[in-house]
Amino acid sequence: MKIGVDIRVLMDKYYSGVSEYTANLLMAILRQDKLNNYKFFYNSWHDLGGRLDRWQQENSELIGTHVPNKIFYSLQKFLAYPKLDKILGGVDIFWSPHFNFSSFSGSASGLKKIITVCDLSFLRYPEFFSWRKRLWHGGLDIKKLLRESESIVAISEHTKRDIIELIGIDAKKITVIYPGNNISRSQPAAAAKEHFLRQHDLIIDGEQGTAPFVLFVSNIEPRKNIKGLIEAFNILRNKYQSDLKLSKLKLVLAGASGWKNKAIYQAWRQSPYQKDIKFLGYISQAEKEILYDSAAMLAYPSFYEGFGFPPLEAMTFGLPVVCSNVASLPEVVGEAAIMINPFDSEEIAEALASILIDDDLRESLINKGYERAKLFSWDKTAGEYLQLFKSL
Repeated sequence: MKIGVDIRVLMDKYYSGVSEYTANLLMAILRQDKLNNYKFFYNSWHDLGGRLDRWQQENSELIGTHVPNKIFYSLQKFLAYPKLDKILGGVDIFWSPHFNFSSFSGSASGLKKIITVCDLSFLRYPEFFSWRKRLWHGGLDIKKLLRESESIVAISEHTKRDIIELIGIDAKKITVIYPGNNISRSQPAAAAKEHFLRQHDLIIDGEQGTAPFVLFVSNIEPRKNIKGLIEAFNILRNKYQSDLKLSKLKLVLAGASGWKNKAIYQAWRQSPYQKDIKFLGYISQAEKEILYDSAAMLAYPSFYEGFGFPPLEAMTFGLPVVCSNVASLPEVVGEAAIMINPFDSEEIAEALASILIDDDLRESLINKGYERAKLFSWDKTAGEYLQLFKSL
């Protein structure tokens, strides 16, 4: 088969979310499949400096256009030109790992289209998005994209239910394929680890080990409920002021600044424990591994997730996890985490405290987390995609 893949999500220098999903999955597919031919479509007005070279392999090739994105999107949206499958010289299947402005040849071409849906948060909670994001999603015409695809991949059962409820797609058209685990446990170099932790004031001089801290990993945006996490941290610190361990607890928020986060930073500035709440900004993979290796636990009280990678990554590193009991997160963590109501800051605070206070609970969560993380692998995900390609 000739399989086209839209890799426009891989244009960014740093990967996260959908781009990280796409990159890890494509690497696993190319490891397994040496029979089919892959044609990767990209568009970039700027010189990518060899960033995409790794996708040029024996049975894959890069084919791109070099048009400013706004012009390319307009051509796709209003003129349905150029046809992406024709740019690639004709393909049997075209897979889109994310929503984007796209036009294709008609049904007479025999082309089969697959689209992956990571989440429909923009339809479920439009208030969490900026007007620019809402305009973008509105312009894409998601309902048309999904209805015109021969097959849809949902990355969780929850996402599948949302597609059925919010778009009205027949369940038979949707296949649930869980993602793999983005991270494998490795021991960070001691010198690099100490330098990074000291740089962010996470080393207690004169005492043994790292300052205990609660870790949050994701973009700083309202959907992630960071304001509620800061409120929970305030409650915890107020309640356990006399506890030697909990009174030194810090909150580390690692992720790029997203949108509509004014209220989040305001909650931070108003916290009596502002100095113990650290915003690190975007972190590299190596820095993320240092944080997972050093934290006391991961807190992930998000209001909505299509899947939610950080809890799985944290479990790989032996971190106890506190996460929301909503959306897809129960599918990810199973019984290996403490699940809380994300709308109840008191409940979040008690869950965080229990992990530090109860050693038996902590050990149980660590052991369950290790086993849970083993259930998700990119090789397994790739195998299921290859079966779907074959079935079409």
